[in-house]
Amino acid sequence: MTLDLPLIFTILMGVSILAYVVLDGYDLGVGMLMPAADAREQNRMVSSIGPFWDANETWLVLGVGILLVAFPEAHGVILGALYLPVFAMLIGLMLRGVAFEFRVKAEGWHRELWNWLFWAGSFLAALAQGYMLGRTITGFAPGFLPALFAFLVGASLCGGYVLLGATWLVGKCEGALQKKALAWARWGLAWVALGVLLVSVATPMASESVRAKWFDGLAAAPWRLTLFLLPLATLAAGIHVWRSTGRLTRGESRAEWSPFAGAVTIFVLAFAGLAYSLFPYLVIDRMTVWQAAAHPSALKVILAGAVIVLPFIFAYTAFSYRVFRGKAQENLYD
Repeated sequence: MTLDLPLIFTILMGVSILAYVVLDGYDLGVGMLMPAADAREQNRMVSSIGPFWDANETWLVLGVGILLVAFPEAHGVILGALYLPVFAMLIGLMLRGVAFEFRVKAEGWHRELWNWLFWAGSFLAALAQGYMLGRTITGFAPGFLPALFAFLVGASLCGGYVLLGATWLVGKCEGALQKKALAWARWGLAWVALGVLLVSVATPMASESVRAKWFDGLAAAPWRLTLFLLPLATLAAGIHVWRSTGRLTRGESRAEWSPFAGAVTIFVLAFAGLAYSLFPYLVIDRMTVWQAAAHPSALKVILAGAVIVLPFIFAYTAFSYRVFRGKAQENLYD
């Protein structure tokens, strides 16, 4: 049996991007929530993500690396069209990393300054990622409306990361900070609903092939109706997050990780729907994964390296989350 190497690398790249969005998404969300907390709460928030945030970005490096080496044709088109938002995202990630390290050593108003810069870096990185998603969905179409749509998707992704960050804090913290996080989670959920709605409406409008995949031929292929279980399941996950945060707020439940599980489910289902809509294109309606793929001989070498490296990444991720499980300590980095 001949392996479909472009398809394998598409799956690997998709898994890497999804892992990055979920894992780095919650710590970007925590960073964007910093101004809403007091000094002691900020210390606990930083402690909740400190052991993980740096390693979480490994998945971004892996996803972009696969795009570069396995799909060089698409890499040139995509990063060429998204040069400025990619630059903005990298500035945000670097600013966040510097602020995280410097705030530990700073005192007084200097620490407050670095806290604000940590927020700014997190917000800039999240907004740039959402803008890139919006531009990708519209096929990099020029004009004011596609750009406005991309900014709205960027704002919605910021809200989505806030939802992940807030629900993460619900599980990692307790007391007054946990109560605040429950309220933040509901606010973020509203932005997630807006983002999912925007993407769901715009993707079929931007591409005739996507519209055909979802809506054409339903009478001839009734099995396609099962696809609409994805948006229904996403809605159910959103309702679960709303209800679980309400029960925790009223003290009716101790399932502190239930909201985070619901938030992750929303992202996984939304990602699955988007993947179905865009596949097999890397550049929508212009370039498929097979057209963009590198030579098979190169893909075989890359696959051999991936088989060796990926188990170590998964093992380290699982090990770090096991070691640092439990509630966050307030002064872990002081």
